[in-house]
Amino acid sequence: MEPLRLAELNPVQRRWALVRSGVTIVVAFALILGAYYNLPFDHLSGERSVVRLSVVVALVAAVFVWQIRRISVAEVPELKAVEALGIVIVVFLVGFSVVYLSMSHAHVATFSRPLDHTEALYFTTTVFSTVGFGDITPKTDAARLVVSAQMLLDLLIIGVVVRMIFTAARSRIAPAGAGRDSRPAPAE
Repeated sequence: MEPLRLAELNPVQRRWALVRSGVTIVVAFALILGAYYNLPFDHLSGERSVVRLSVVVALVAAVFVWQIRRISVAEVPELKAVEALGIVIVVFLVGFSVVYLSMSHAHVATFSRPLDHTEALYFTTTVFSTVGFGDITPKTDAARLVVSAQMLLDLLIIGVVVRMIFTAARSRIAPAGAGRDSRPAPAE
């Protein structure tokens, strides 16, 4: 199947492609957030935060690789890239939320106040967006280290992952050698 640009689709095809992509993103968000709110993360110990952090990073990397593969075979790679970005980011945010939630439940003094599911997700999102309102702050060295790790990984997600996802989509669309100027060289 030859990949297409979104602009190459007729209006009806474009509308359906956008709807399918939107539904995919909404369903992925709902499933991931549903799992986050319904699975029992409260009982996890805070002592294994480094292990849990490693699992989150490995999971995000696996989801990223899976999404790059989806882009490489997509009919409309631009839309798959948007889906991929949304899915990788929500997995990243929920993963860190689980780590913060478990740290807070293990030791109440880990953050400026105990975190529930929503507060952990809120805190993770404010750190990711670099807003950091200051209403929730890490109070232990372990929490500060995990938040620092998230900040560094945020930069990696924003800088490298976004670029790689959209580069994968562009390279799927562009024929081999299309990066070069295809006009004939001027006669001398």
